[in-house]
Amino acid sequence: MPNRSLVAISDLHVRYQKNKEIVEALRPSSPGDWLLVAGDVAEVFDDFVWAMRLLSDRFPKVVWAPGNHELWTYPGDKATSRGVERYRLLVETCRSLGVVTPEDPYPVWDGPGGPAVVAPLFLLYDYTFRPEGTTTAEEALERAYDAGVVCTDEMFLHPDPHPTREAWCADRLKETEKRLEDRPEGLPTVLVNHYPTVREPTRVLRYPEFALWCGTEKTADWHVRFDAAAVVYGHLHIPRTTWHDGVRFDEVSLGYPREWQPRPSAPGQLRRILTGDGWPDRPPRR
Repeated sequence: MPNRSLVAISDLHVRYQKNKEIVEALRPSSPGDWLLVAGDVAEVFDDFVWAMRLLSDRFPKVVWAPGNHELWTYPGDKATSRGVERYRLLVETCRSLGVVTPEDPYPVWDGPGGPAVVAPLFLLYDYTFRPEGTTTAEEALERAYDAGVVCTDEMFLHPDPHPTREAWCADRLKETEKRLEDRPEGLPTVLVNHYPTVREPTRVLRYPEFALWCGTEKTADWHVRFDAAAVVYGHLHIPRTTWHDGVRFDEVSLGYPREWQPRPSAPGQLRRILTGDGWPDRPPRR
């Protein structure tokens, strides 16, 4: 199929009407385009279903990795499940729409830039992206609270039945690592995660304390270890491309209207992840 592409976006936050209008306008440029959605579609379950149904109706394959906002048990939401139970509800909903989740077999993209194993990940965070001068999670959290920079997850993202979000993160890391090790041999990966898998992209945050809720140091070598052709993520609301060990990392978020409105580029542009021409600007791996 000519001109088919692997494209990505994240952080749609459709509770904002302007963002909802952008999502309503999203369409593939080719009938064969696959869409990667790297989380934070919506906080409320009905909004999540609306967006995923619309996207799955338009794209032949949609691959979803959950963000923290989907996992919130938000006040007034008719879906009152928490933690793992809520995640399972989201997975079942996606499966009913034909959307690939982190619990499904990883699909193989065989279009331009392929073949590559497309691996949606659900990893959470463990407070290891700590500010300089702090050595423990407790100390880092205390600094964040003192600075008034606290992620809303602390109120709405429940880890049930795990005792903490760190414990849930540890469980997800162990399970995901095994699945990636068991992927088809000889094929590179496209890793799709809501959070950056390396710490470096968080260095530009306006409030460095927020990095605590942005990933885990335990994935720092995954892009090399699992032979990533590209890593797709969101969460930071700072759309850009960076390179780490010769691997391209794309932050693909739409973000909140107050963030994208001042930018000169049109919002909601799908990012093309792989091409059939290689990466002429790709630096060599170290």
